[in-house]
This record gives sequence, C-alpha cells and structure tokens, in this order.
Amino acid sequence: MAPTLPSLDVRRLRSYVFRLPLFTRIVLVLVIVFWILELQKVWNVVRWGALIPKEINLGTMYRLNTYPLIHRNFLHAFFNTLALVPLLERFEAEHGTLLSGAMFGGPLSTLPAAVYLLVERGILRQNTAILGASIWVFVLLGVEGIKAYKANPHFAISTYRIPTWTTPLVILLFTTALIPNTSLLGHLGSVGVGYMYGLGYLKILAPPEKVLRWIEGKLNLLGRLPHYVSIDQKTYGRYGVLPTTSNSSLSAAGEGPVQMPYSGSAPTILALRRDPRLLKVPPYLSALCIVIGVVWLFLLPLNEYSRHTYISENALLPGQVHTYFGGSEQNVFSAYKHEIQALSGEEPGEIAVTLSNIFRSVGLKAATQKYHYHAAGKSHSGENAYAILHAPRGDATEAIVLVAAWTNMDGELNQSGVALALTLARYFKRWSLWSKDIIILITSDSKAGPQAWVDAYHDEHSPESADPLQLKSGALQGVVVLDNALNHRFESLHIVYDGINGQLPNLDLFNSAVAIASGQMGIGVSLQRMWKHGDSYRERLQTMLRGMVSQGLGHASGPHSSFIPYHVDAITLQAVGHGWQDEMAMGRCVESTFRSLNNLLEHFHQSFFFYLLMQANRFVSIGTYLPSAMLVAVNFTIMAIALWIQSGRPPKPRVASAMADKAKGSEVEIVQKEGMVAVVPKAELAIVERQLFLPVALVVAFHFLGAVPLYVFNNTRQETLPRTLWFFAYANVILPTLLAIIISGFTTLSTHRLILLQCFSLLLLGMFLATLATLNFSLAFLIGLLSAPLSFVGVALSADNGDAPPKLTTPRKIACNVLLHLLSPPVVVLAVCKIFGVDAGAMLAEAAFGWKVSGLWTQVVVCCVWWPAWLIGAVIVSPIL
Repeated sequence: MAPTLPSLDVRRLRSYVFRLPLFTRIVLVLVIVFWILELQKVWNVVRWGALIPKEINLGTMYRLNTYPLIHRNFLHAFFNTLALVPLLERFEAEHGTLLSGAMFGGPLSTLPAAVYLLVERGILRQNTAILGASIWVFVLLGVEGIKAYKANPHFAISTYRIPTWTTPLVILLFTTALIPNTSLLGHLGSVGVGYMYGLGYLKILAPPEKVLRWIEGKLNLLGRLPHYVSIDQKTYGRYGVLPTTSNSSLSAAGEGPVQMPYSGSAPTILALRRDPRLLKVPPYLSALCIVIGVVWLFLLPLNEYSRHTYISENALLPGQVHTYFGGSEQNVFSAYKHEIQALSGEEPGEIAVTLSNIFRSVGLKAATQKYHYHAAGKSHSGENAYAILHAPRGDATEAIVLVAAWTNMDGELNQSGVALALTLARYFKRWSLWSKDIIILITSDSKAGPQAWVDAYHDEHSPESADPLQLKSGALQGVVVLDNALNHRFESLHIVYDGINGQLPNLDLFNSAVAIASGQMGIGVSLQRMWKHGDSYRERLQTMLRGMVSQGLGHASGPHSSFIPYHVDAITLQAVGHGWQDEMAMGRCVESTFRSLNNLLEHFHQSFFFYLLMQANRFVSIGTYLPSAMLVAVNFTIMAIALWIQSGRPPKPRVASAMADKAKGSEVEIVQKEGMVAVVPKAELAIVERQLFLPVALVVAFHFLGAVPLYVFNNTRQETLPRTLWFFAYANVILPTLLAIIISGFTTLSTHRLILLQCFSLLLLGMFLATLATLNFSLAFLIGLLSAPLSFVGVALSADNGDAPPKLTTPRKIACNVLLHLLSPPVVVLAVCKIFGVDAGAMLAEAAFGWKVSGLWTQVVVCCVWWPAWLIGAVIVSPIL
C-alpha cells in the first residue's frame, strides 16, 4: 500500500495567520490599505509618501515614517510583506506590542532614513527615492544577526570560520544582485541600524519599561485588545507562561538529544541534522520554488526586467545605405509573376527546370536537386532549383542565401515571394559591390525542400533521401526567406524566427530586419501572429507565451528553421494584411538586409542566441528568464534530497520499546565536533543500509520503456495516429497498476524501496530539466510545470519509514490517481489539441516528420523523460501498494 501523501498544511498556515500579534496585524493592514489606495489615479500615494531626498523639509517629515508602508506595485508589497511578517512577529513576541509600535514608529524607521538622506543627498548629491517594507526587513535581519552572533559566533564552511553577524550582509548582496531597482545604500543603512539595536546602543531611544507598564495597566490594554502582547509576556511566550520540560528527563527517556555548551561555545547543530521536523520543510520549499518560478516568468514583460533591443555588431550598419530596388523592376516582377502563375499545378521537376532556365538567362550558374522523404505513412518529394551569384569582390569563402518556397507553410502558392526572389536575383547580378556570394534557392515546399538542400550543402544528407549538390559556395553567413502568397498590397511584415528544437537565430539578424523594415522603410513589424500590438503588459505576455509554446514544440516554423541547427542564422519575412505596401518595398527591405549582411567581417556572434521576444523592440535575455525554469526544476531535486535523507533514517522506536529503554536507562553517546558537543541517543546515530539495486534498476527500466511509445508514434501512419493516441491514453489508466502487480509478484516493494524509487526518479527528472533549460528553456519550463505534482504525491516525509506506514484514506487515493491521470502526457496532448482546435493526427505526423527529417527531439523528452517520471509516480500511488 502506498504511504501517506505529503501536502501543504493549509490549517497550520491559517492558524499562524490568525495568531499574528496586534502590531504585526496593524502593519499588514496598513501595507494593504496603501496598496489599494495606489490603484486610484487621483492621488499619487507613492509620490506623497516615498522617501525622496529633495522633498524632505519641515512640512514633509512624515515621509520618514510612511516610506516603509508604501510600495510600487502588488508584487513589491507582497514579497516585502512575506519577508517582514515572520521577523516582525518574532520581534513583537519578544518585546511586546507597545515597544514594537514605539520603535518602528520612531527610531527604527527614522534612523535608516536619516542615514540614507545623509549619504544620498549630503554626500552623493543624488535624489533617488526609496520606499518599501524591505527597510524594516533588513533592520530586523541586523538585529537577528547580532543575536545569532552572541549565541554562536561562527559557522564553518570547510576549514573556514565565518562570523554569523555577516549573514544579513550576504543576504543584502544577493538581493541587490538578483532583484533590480533595489537600494543598496538604503538596505545597508538598515542593516547598520539593526546592528546598533542588537548591540544595545539604541536602547536609550526606547521608552522606559515602567512607563510602558503604567500605560498598559492604566488602559487595561491586555484585557481590551485582542492579540495584544504584554510587556511582561515577552519572557514567557506570546500569550502567557507556557509549560516547560526538563532536558534531562527527555534524555533519560531517549526522546531526543540534549545539547550542551562546550568550552564556552554555543549549542551544536549536530543533532539538528536528525531532527524529524526538518523533513517537513522540503514540501513547502519545493512548492515555494514552483510559485516563485511562475511569478518570475510573469514579471518578465515589465520594463524593469526586459530591455530594448539593440545592434551589437557595429559592422552591420542596418538602414544606413540607400536602396535602389524599384522603378523598372516592377515590370520585371510582374512578368515573373505571370510565369509563376502559369507554372502553377505543374510537376515539381518541370517547375525546377523552368526556374533553372530563368536563372541561367540572367547569367547565373544554376542546378537542381531531387529529394524524397517518407514519414507517418506519407511521401514528401520534390525538386529544388538554386543558383549562385559569385561575388565580384569575394573569394567564394562566404555566402548569403535568399530562399523562396514554392508553397509556404500554409500550403499556399508563394507567387509573389518566388517572383520577388527571381527579380532580386536579376537585380543583384547588376551590382559589383558584393563581397560574399549570393545563393538564390527555390524549394518545392517549406519543410522537406530546405532541409534536403541544407543537409546536402553540409554533406550531412542521406543519399537515399536527397541528391548531392552540383554547385556549392562558402560558409553560409545568413539566410532570408521570402513568404508572400498575397495577390494584393500588404500592411506589415511578420518576422518568423523559431528554429528546430527551440534554437534561435542571433538577435542581431532579427534586430537588423526590424530596424530596416520599421525604421528605414516605414513598414510595420509583427511577430508570433500578434498582428496588433499596443505594447501593453498583456500583449507583451501573450507574445512571450506564444513564443514559448512555439519554442517548446520545437517544430519547423518556416523554411528558415532548417538552417539554424547548422549555426546559420535565418529568418522568414512574411507579408500579411491589407495595406499600401507593395512588393517593391519588400524587395528594398531584402536589399538593405543583404547589404548589411554583406558588411559582416565574421559570423554572427556579438548578440544573444538565447532570448525571449515580447515585442519587436523588446526582449529578455537568458540571464533574466533562466532562473524561472531552474526554480521549477530544482523543486524535484529538493524533494529527491529529502527522500534520500529519509531513506537513511532508522525506523522510529515503538512506544513499548521506548518505555523499556526508559526503565533500564537509554544508551547515549557524546558527539564532539569543532569545539562543540552533543549528547545524542545511540538510536539516533544508527545507520540504515540503503537497498539501491532494485530502485535504480526500476528507474532505468522505466526510462528505457519510453522507447516503446517513441517508436510507435514515429512509425505509425497519420490516419491511425489519433486512434493510437487514444489507445495510449486508455492504456495509461491501467498500466501503473499492472506494472505494480508484476513487480510485486517478483519482489516486495517496501516503503524503503518506494522512497528510493521516488527519490531517483525525481533526481533524474530535475537533472534532465535543469540541463534542458539551458538548451530549450520553454520545453523545460512547460514539462516542469506539468510534472510538478510528482513532487507531492507518493511517499510521505516523516520520522517513521517502517514497513507499515499509515494507510492512505480513500479520498486521498482517488485525488492522487485522478490528478496524475489528468496530467499524463497523452491526456495533456489530447487536451491541448482540443483547446486550440488542432488535429491530433496532423500534430503527431508533424512530430514524426521532424524526427525523421529535421532531427526533432521534443518527443524524446516527452517519451523518455516526462512519461517515465509520470509512470513511476503513478506506480507509487497505485491502489495495490
């Protein structure tokens, strides 16, 4: 049978909130009230209450007290409050409500403000405003740092002894480095004030206890105010004198370790490692990592976390040249367009021969290439035509490619795109300024044709699938794809940039195209099918999420996608909408882009290869967005470590044996380390031998089992793929129970083995996702979120890991199994297809084509990483275990 389910205890959280003392509640309410007031636009609360150095005078001294209560936005207030409440509640429980109100309404607010004003205004002559409860957080951290230093002056890392009072400074440095727009000076002053208070130098500013007791007794505050903490209660607890237990009696009974100071040092933390309460933390910490990771992602569209795009490679000089394409070229374009329309419906071979003759007629060397692929029961065949314009000033070591597919990704005839490519080939031939060869490629389709050509260009093709190329040039420096299936004028250019497996072109190429189109030519630019973009938070987020979905799927989004795996930067320019821009404007964009690429002295390398775009002129780099996926991935590692610790703990002694030990005296052992000592029962130091073979073998077997669906879905005809997916979804309902029965028939799945099985599964999943996040952030983040329940279902974390754990209640059994089966990979695929109106067979056929032709490995991650981890989790919570 499966052990109990570790879950977040909402009742304990609710109890904690309801037991908050009075002053902490008042501060919490004031922060919420001021945040609500910030929502209205009549009165600028931030401007009124923030600590602005130039605004401080006799009439605005109230700012010295109001600035910790005011925040810029909801997230600012939320995270500051989350950090403040535990520290402030502890301070009030120790010092009382009256003293807490007097200190935080006075010196502990005004002194950090005075220090900041003195340095910021008096020395630096700046006027940076500060606000937020983080000032109080660092004051309290400074106080706690001094308290910790008095109790335990040092903590050891390897052979180094580090003073414990430096902990707030370390937190300060990490906060400043990771969170933008934080005030290092303001927080540093707060820590200094906290240090002074902890050392006792500010006690002269505190009201005398006699006065506070007199006020408290005169007004009967303890009897009138709920949750009030008395001055006299600070020594004994929050709401009265609590009963205490003798350490000696606990030691004698064998109930826990007794910690003793040794050589004047503070109590050791050796026994803390085996404290069973520590294993209650990982589920909460794991859930917190997931929440922070998701919140982090939703913060990215804000101005504080994203940046304007810019050109890193100075040699590009986008939009700095005068373009000459147009005029008489309009007639040439029209003539070619008529020829393209006449060829519509002909065989690919005849089309390729005709296009080759057109290339030769303008003085270019031309050739054709046949290809044939088979995937998902369908044949993908055609014939590419291409020509090479040798650079008059070059040595044939570098080349730029202009691509136009005969049919675009939607299956439409790319009549204007192909005609424009032919017109540009004739136009480029007349210029002698080129330092790089120019290759004009016309493919039969948008997926197989470009892949066959680029594979053959790099000699990576299969002779059975594609012919070798008769003509070649140098290393490919950049690719621009033309997609204009419209028979009328267009409104804007839609730039498509996603590559195979989530790879992206260098950001400089995208920025150059945007700068030329919108800056030089005055043509609107859109991306991720966001035709109208008002640059609002919602539209930025929607654009970013669409890009993440496209990147996570990893499929080819255009002919350019086939070039990116070969480190050839490529984009597609797609004409969309009804407007007044004609094909000549699009041709001038291509001309200016090629002129910029012609300036390159070396391959694209200056700008980013990992980024998220949320608008044509705004992006987020990998250093900003990667922590969100890493936090989601690390939650699995946290739970795996907790389960590993749990697997090495001895079973909790039964009550009867404990009473017997008490009668005859429990055996204890003195443990000494680094000048400290702990008296620990020998039972607590017992080492449990971990049975690793079976859990490791099962984890490996389950992951190899993923090769079965991988083979089936990549080798099934498209007509039967939907039925195969439904069969797989139904099979997943009974497969975990069936596997649990088979395994139980050969060996016993004890709780110890289940703990290790879940431990290795989560550890492997976290390792895979953390590695994948550096290659395909979106895929790692999406699978991490869908796999998140695996951290919270299965083996309970407790001090008792014997072979007879408490039984799961029926509702919990049902909840675990229903949750896991709703988030199984086939169910998720079916739900996504249903929500977005996508044919499941077509999507799986596209994945099979990508696997066999383009080297797509998204299904490898799904079948060999996500599904095995899900299957192990489902087996662990199987009803028969």
